[in-house]
Parts: sequence; structure tokens; C-alpha cells
Amino acid sequence: MSFPALVEPAAELTTEEVRRYSRHLIIPDVGMTGQKRLKNAKVLVIGAGGLGSPALLYLAAAGVGTLGIAEFDEVDESNLQRQVIHGQSDVGRSKAVSAKESILEVNPLVNVVLHEERLDNDNVFSVFEGYDLIVDGTDNFATRYMVNDAAYFLKIPYVWGSIYRFDGQASVFAPTLADDAPCYRCLYPEPPPPGMVPSCAEGGVLGVLCASIGSIQVNEAIKLLTGIGDPLVGKLMIYDALEMEYRKLKVRKDPNCALCGENPTVSGLIDYDAFCGAVSEEAADAAAGSTISVSTLEGMLKEREEGARDFVLIDVREPNEFEINKIPGSVLIPKGEFLNGKALEQLPELTGGDKQVVLHCKSGVRSAEVLAVVKGAGYGDAVHVGGGVVAWVNQIDPSQPSY
Repeated sequence: MSFPALVEPAAELTTEEVRRYSRHLIIPDVGMTGQKRLKNAKVLVIGAGGLGSPALLYLAAAGVGTLGIAEFDEVDESNLQRQVIHGQSDVGRSKAVSAKESILEVNPLVNVVLHEERLDNDNVFSVFEGYDLIVDGTDNFATRYMVNDAAYFLKIPYVWGSIYRFDGQASVFAPTLADDAPCYRCLYPEPPPPGMVPSCAEGGVLGVLCASIGSIQVNEAIKLLTGIGDPLVGKLMIYDALEMEYRKLKVRKDPNCALCGENPTVSGLIDYDAFCGAVSEEAADAAAGSTISVSTLEGMLKEREEGARDFVLIDVREPNEFEINKIPGSVLIPKGEFLNGKALEQLPELTGGDKQVVLHCKSGVRSAEVLAVVKGAGYGDAVHVGGGVVAWVNQIDPSQPSY
């Protein structure tokens, strides 16, 4: 199903623009009119990371006249494996500024607008206003729901993408373009349980997967802006990079959707962090009063070496993470083995019946979830390490690599 173009054509293309976009102009479906629409378009890309990098570069190359970048983070060396808009010399610099420089190198005719702030309920409307289309490159559920709701209230369509390891998804959410068009909440009415879906920082992502999904997002953006083709409205594209398989599923508008349904219950922005939750209530309760710092752990390890105390330090990350860096003296038992009960069978032997259990992961999220399980199994004095191995490397042992 085609939709009317989101943007009216600009008055003209300059001689330089005709030369630059000539390969578009000779495509009958695009032509002069389509390219003039792209010139007149204002597109906001949320995030200049894995998905935002290819999206921004190709939107700029395509001739989108105004590109907004909503990004507050700085470039980290671990970003360079997939965030191709940045380079080695950009490490430590603003991602937004780095992205702008790369965009202008690709196409100096583009007007780049920077929004160097974290999107939240207080600023999301003011940032979104004035744009014709949003390309969502966010990597967490709370922001995705906020983007969906704000875009709906402002009647701005948006192109969504998601990546994890070897799998990617993409769709277009535009319930204001058609009566039967769904929103993100129609596809995902509720966020997954806290701790159930690892982030890319925890689970990893194949770098080139970002290019695959990011280019699909740009393809959909161009179709919407120019009014050509059949956009992914009401459809979910699923990509499996390992099997090199694309699937397209129908996504129907949910009449009971809390936002765009017949009797909506969400009439304004909500507390998205509380709605999604970083950790479960059980984990939060378990961690309250049972969280230690890495400096406290360092002191405990010294006391253990001196024979002044004894405890078992358990790393609940995955084996491949354990190979990257580790806290000395830790034993690897992945989180999944606690959830299926296998690890609980090992604990009596490891603790000898009286040793305290100390848990850690990469950042403290997974270890908090495991802490709830361990405390529920009767180990009431168990604790976990806030900040995990990231804090250990940053504060105690910077000689180890981070990831």
C-alpha cells in the first residue's frame, strides 16, 4: 500500500545538486520531483550509534535537506566495530559533533541540526517538533516506548529498527497515516521482563548487521518522504544474518492498544523507566542493602588472601565475556545456570555451608537478578557488586581491557 509523500517538493535543484543526485534523477520513480522532496525534507535520527551511523550517512548522501541528530554520548573505542560514522581520532569526542563532521564530508549541502541532550519527557516534544519523519536508532526499551508515544501525539511517522547479535528487525509505525496502521505498542504491548533481553552491550552485535538494518530504515524513509513504493507500514521485516534469511510478517493494529486503540489509556507521556524497569522488583528488593562497591570487594579479596575471611566470588557473565576480563579469584557460573537451578546444586559445595556468596556481572544488572535467586534459596547474607567488572576495570585495575 502506497502513501502520499510526506514532503512537498522544493522549488528547484541547483546545477551542483543535479550533478550530485543524477543517479536518483534518472530513476523514473524518484526523478526531479522526488529529489526535490528529499531536499525539502527534515528527518530526525535518534542516536548516532550502530543504526544511526549508516542511517545518517545514507540519508545525507541521498540528499535529505535537513538532518537532526539526537545524541548525548561520547565516542568509545568499543563503538568503532560497528559505528562507522566515527573514527579512531573521534574517541572521547561528542558523537553528535563527530557525526556532523562525517555527514558534511559526505554531503556539504545538508543542513545538520544537533540535539546534544538525552531525550526525556521534558524535551522530547520540543526536539521532535518540526521534523517530517523520525528514524529511531535507540537501543533500550524505555526510549523506544517514549519515541513511539511522542511521535504519535505529534502525528509524526517513524521508522524503527532493532539489532541483537545476528538478528535484526525493522518496521514503520505511522498510525496517523492510515486508520489501520499500528504503532510500536501494537507490536509490543508490554516490555519484556527486566533482565530477560540482554542489551547489545551485554549480548553483543555483529557490526555489519547495523548496516543491513540501518540501510533498510533509510530505504523506508526515502519511500515515505517521496511517496513511492510500499513502505513497511503494518509489516515487520525480520533478518537473520546467520541464515541470510529475510521474513516479513503482518502487524495488525490492536483495537485494545493502550495508545492508538479504541479506548486508549495512555493519554500523555508516562514514566518509561518505571514502565520498562532496569531490573525486576525482586532484584531491586534483593539488592537493597546487599550491594557492595568494587573498593569494598578489593578489601575483601585482600582479607581473603591473608586468611582473615573467606567467601566465594561468582561471576555470572557468559564464558566469552569471562575471557575478555575478570576479577581475580572469581568463579564463572553464568546467570542461566542459576535460573534453571543447576547452579544452586553447586552452591553448597562451593560455600562449604558457611562461606558468603558474592556475585558480580558486567554492570550489576544480571548479578542483581541472580542475587534474588540466591537469597530465595536461603543464602541471606549474599551480596552483589554494584557496577560489576566495568567498575572494577575503571576504578581498580585499568590494565585490563573493557568492552
